[in-house]
Amino acid sequence: MQEFGLKSEKRSLADMNITAAKAYWNLCPAELVEHALANGEGLLADNGAIMCDTGQFTGRSPKDRFIVKDELTESTVWWGDINIPFSPEQFDALHRKMLDYLKDKTIYVRDAYAGAHADYRLNLRVINTKAWQNLFCYNMFLRPNREELAQFEPNFTIICIPEFEADPAVDGTRQKNFAILNLSKRMILIGGTGYAGEMKKGIFSVLNYMLPHERGILSMHCSANMGEAGDTAVFFGLSGTGKTTLSADPNRKLIGDDEHGWAPDGVFNFEGGCYAKVINITRESEPQIWDAIKFGAILENVRCFEGTRTPDYTNKSVTENTRTAYPIYHIENALEPSIGGHPKNIFFLTADAFGVLPPISKLTPGQAMYHFISGYTAKVAGTEVGITEPQATFSACFGAAFLPLHPTKYAELLGENMRKHQVNVWLVNTGWTGGPYGVGSRMKLAYTRAMLSAALEGKLENVEYKTHPVFGVAVPQSCPGVPAEVLNPRDTWSDKEAYDAQAQKLAQLFIQNFAKYEEFANDEIMSGAPVVEAASK
Repeated sequence: MQEFGLKSEKRSLADMNITAAKAYWNLCPAELVEHALANGEGLLADNGAIMCDTGQFTGRSPKDRFIVKDELTESTVWWGDINIPFSPEQFDALHRKMLDYLKDKTIYVRDAYAGAHADYRLNLRVINTKAWQNLFCYNMFLRPNREELAQFEPNFTIICIPEFEADPAVDGTRQKNFAILNLSKRMILIGGTGYAGEMKKGIFSVLNYMLPHERGILSMHCSANMGEAGDTAVFFGLSGTGKTTLSADPNRKLIGDDEHGWAPDGVFNFEGGCYAKVINITRESEPQIWDAIKFGAILENVRCFEGTRTPDYTNKSVTENTRTAYPIYHIENALEPSIGGHPKNIFFLTADAFGVLPPISKLTPGQAMYHFISGYTAKVAGTEVGITEPQATFSACFGAAFLPLHPTKYAELLGENMRKHQVNVWLVNTGWTGGPYGVGSRMKLAYTRAMLSAALEGKLENVEYKTHPVFGVAVPQSCPGVPAEVLNPRDTWSDKEAYDAQAQKLAQLFIQNFAKYEEFANDEIMSGAPVVEAASK
């Protein structure tokens, strides 16, 4: 086997039973771009980014993501539709087949960290057959320096071979593509899919198991930033709630945009980069992301304007899930190392298309845990015939797809940290006011920013609060830069009885969704539930 680049003196590929025709170790972005272009893996856009396609799969395939069920995981993993069991024997057989496949191939080896906090990080070794995917790992994970690379000892491995397809009848997979986590052998196998996000989210799932279960550290699917005074803020929210937009603040340092841990000494980013959607992006709408798309960045499934190398971000002919991956140092106000103190404020962002929830409200620890487990937002009415009402969406802990443990485990850690560090938790509705979607209007971004600023600056500490009659949350009655009538959602509706009925309807949806968690939820969590009138039960 021919080997090139800066390789570890501590653990070789032979030690991992890996052989290949050629192995390129820890190449820099320029080298990886050269290899990717020479291999025909993509083309160079005029902004400097390399454009690559992910093939058949333009997103994760949740039903083809498995966890090996063995002595370690049998009684600890939350098994079900999200965490699908896979046998140790079939994992080992598939692993052998993948190693055999690599013997005459060229591979790219990347040693990297997951976790900016040295006490809680994973030492990753990633084996790729695509140069651009190795660049993706350079961008998304944390980058050891040359001295650290020479002495690097991995404690978790990813083998990612997009062109290797499983035989479901023999290998135990559902389809030809797969992503399988083995927590005992500390390894992830990925094949049959070119979607690079499987590597990122695979490691996130691993950290979501190891940190809470083994170390008592809360792992979070959130963004985080830090103010000039050193105050940390954390933002949770599903797609469309404004998480990226609201956490990208030119007056605050970005800690990270997606995955974090909460250690005894503060919040730390799991990643070394950002993986952002670019559909319809403009410099005006997302200036930080726009400027980060330059040489070293990757554009996935994007197309150019005809006859040019200029990306056309409005083109969704391949997918609406077009993305960019870039290292965090492409963001001008990024904090490095990506570590902050304990958060003073946590924001749960929801785009409530029912028009019920207040634009900002303060939560008790019990309510915070309840809403954290619920992970609520609402999508606007669909285009199908007959669907005229908002559609409620619930995703536990604002990231159910990546939780190997039961959601109450993460919620209890959140509650403990809230009490210990006296954190304010705010529920922020970036959705509709004055009525539901189709009747009311979307909350003005300027108002939402003013409310967040007021919370961050302590300007909501000494104002009057009223308790919401259904959801029990504390609603501030005044806020700088926001008209008082906007703060109480019922007041913005012309038909007050219609509001009351809508609030009961939404509360009922919360109750129905939470039924599957009640068995494991303690009394404090259940105290955060909304109040449903007896007549509507």
